Amino acid sequence: MAYNANTAGDANQVAQRITSNIQKITQCTAEIQRVLNQLGTPQDTHELRQQLQQKQQYTNQLAKETDKYIKEFGSLPSISEQRQRRIQKDRLVNEFTTALTNFQRVQRQAAEKEREFVARVRASSRVSGGAAEESYKEGTLVSWDSQPQTQVLDEEITEDDLRLIEERESAIRQLESDILDINEIFKDLGMMIHEQGDVIAQVPEENMHPHSYTCNRINPPWANYMGNSEDIGSITQEASGHVPC
Repeated sequence: MAYNANTAGDANQVAQRITSNIQKITQCTAEIQRVLNQLGTPQDTHELRQQLQQKQQYTNQLAKETDKYIKEFGSLPSISEQRQRRIQKDRLVNEFTTALTNFQRVQRQAAEKEREFVARVRASSRVSGGAAEESYKEGTLVSWDSQPQTQVLDEEITEDDLRLIEERESAIRQLESDILDINEIFKDLGMMIHEQGDVIAQVPEENMHPHSYTCNRINPPWANYMGNSEDIGSITQEASGHVPC
């Protein structure tokens, strides 16, 4: 009996960690969305984009940590309260799935914003002779059409543009890697549900490649949790440390 009591206590502790992380993921997702809404406006700065990258990576780490906790929760022995434990696990998995769905949606938005920024910098360097870089240094991104055409050395334009473009492309690669991480978590969750016999989760092999971020599932809450596939590139990069949202 003492062993069962300890096991129940461990299960409750792990469940609390899962719930806490889900709440953090939800909160961070809202913060990321708020930052995304400022991109392309006068509030768009280098610091803001760095903040976005940090929040996104922190949330990604939270998601991977929560996935580990859910696996741990499911592996804990349960004899007298097996049905209750299963119901609790289903609830946690469903809540985690909802949080992940929303998070991956803003991940895609962030990647698209970064791609738009890179394209805009490339175009502005050809049209306005590097005015975009000067505006970015000053902390505000404005319409490139309003910038005066100035003449600078080709070497200076190339150096500035390359630095700026490489920085943002690095952010895109990081987002790509993180999106693939979330796809792996969705696959784990689908396998857990399938093992319990509740729902069959299907994750196409192409989801594990950077040119597709879709996942097909059957029955709520898994159905239609991801939108259209997106092409973010083919280079991956390791996630960095934790930064609270």
